[in-house]
Amino acid sequence: MGAQWKAKHKEAAANAKGRTFGKLSKEIMIAARNGADPDMNPRLRLVVEQAKKASMPRETLERAIKKGAGLLGESVHYERTTYEGFAPHQVPVIVECLTDNVNRTVAEIRVLFRKGQLGTSGSVAWDFDHCGMIEAAPASADSDPELAAIEAGAQDFEEADEGAWLFVTEAADLDTVCRALPEQGFTVHSAQLGYRPKNPVTTLSAEALEEVEAFLAAIDAHDDVQNVYVGLAG
Repeated sequence: MGAQWKAKHKEAAANAKGRTFGKLSKEIMIAARNGADPDMNPRLRLVVEQAKKASMPRETLERAIKKGAGLLGESVHYERTTYEGFAPHQVPVIVECLTDNVNRTVAEIRVLFRKGQLGTSGSVAWDFDHCGMIEAAPASADSDPELAAIEAGAQDFEEADEGAWLFVTEAADLDTVCRALPEQGFTVHSAQLGYRPKNPVTTLSAEALEEVEAFLAAIDAHDDVQNVYVGLAG
C-alpha cells in the first residue's frame, strides 16, 4: 500500500473502468502538449502504454492525444496540483490532482480532509521519496527481478500485486529503465513518477485501518484526483 494506494475491490465497481479511462485521458492530454508522436515524447509513450494495458478504446486514446496536442481546435487547460496532509491516525498522504478549476478543487479537497488534516506544501513530502515506479510482470518463470533491477538500472524492487514486481528508479531514469526491463524478461504494466514513503506507518489496529481506508476511498473518488500516495505499510 505504501507506493500508491489502491482501493480494495476497485475493479469490481461498475464505473471503475470509466474512471480509469478518464484519469488516463487527462494524463495523455497533458503529455501530448509536448508532441503527439509517442516515439518522440517519452512521457506520452509511457502513458499510452498504460492506456493500452487498461484496454482503453483506440478512438478514445487517439482523441485524447489529438486534443492535448491542439490538433482538434480545442484548448485544454488542466493544471496539476498537489495536496499534502494526514489521514486519520496521523497517516501521511500526498494527493495529486489534474483540474480545470483550482479554486473549486482546493475547496472540495479541504472538505474531504476534515476527517484528517490538510497540511501546507512540504508538510509531509519530506517523508516520501519522489521517484519512478514501474510495475512489471515476469515473462517466464526464469525471469529474475533482482538481476533485472541491476541490469536495467533500477534502485530497488519489491513484490507487487498478482505476481508482478515494482521497480523503483531515480525520477530521471524512469524511461530508460522502462525500456530496459523487457530485455530482462519483464513485461511492463505501468510506469509513472510518484511518491514512496520513507517511514510507512505499521502500527494501526484493524478498526483504525478501516477509518484510513474510508478516508482514502472518499478522496480517490473525487473526479479531479489522479493519484493518492500514503505512508502506510502493507
